[in-house]
Amino acid sequence: MVFGENIKVRKRILQLIDSLTDDEFNGTPSCGGWSPKQIVEHLALMECRVATDIAKELKNPDSIRVFKKPISVSASPLLKSDLLEFTRPSDRYLSISEIKEQLHESRNFLLDIYESSTVEELRAKSFKHPVFGNVPLIQWFRLVGFHERRHLKQLKRAVELIKMDSGKFYQSTK
Repeated sequence: MVFGENIKVRKRILQLIDSLTDDEFNGTPSCGGWSPKQIVEHLALMECRVATDIAKELKNPDSIRVFKKPISVSASPLLKSDLLEFTRPSDRYLSISEIKEQLHESRNFLLDIYESSTVEELRAKSFKHPVFGNVPLIQWFRLVGFHERRHLKQLKRAVELIKMDSGKFYQSTK
């Protein structure tokens, strides 16, 4: 199943953010870095962008067929890529329920694209990844899960730091 791992990782992300208050969720660890909200917002933005790009590429008659890429390595924090501007999270305060709605919408968008396409269409076309070059559309669905797994590790660390700060030192973006 294409979405099996994605579902497991998303469930772990939701469980983790449910352990936070809205202020903790929006808080920046005292040692710096993204807040849990920014990490999760980035995931929703990325998933939405991937779905948009797949939908666009499905309509592109000049889209090229390429070989599968070793996308599983994208879950590793050792693989670095520049942050794309359209996936940059905001400093805006969002509640956990608001970000869950964004995650729900981005996942439904991705599922709709998958369900409205054939496997052959998704294998026959591609679009560019900043590290792997052109990646077949069919692989982008799993790539979303690998990307979330990578950021799950970052999210766990941010939550640990926020909890250690005990509300004394983190800075809310409210």
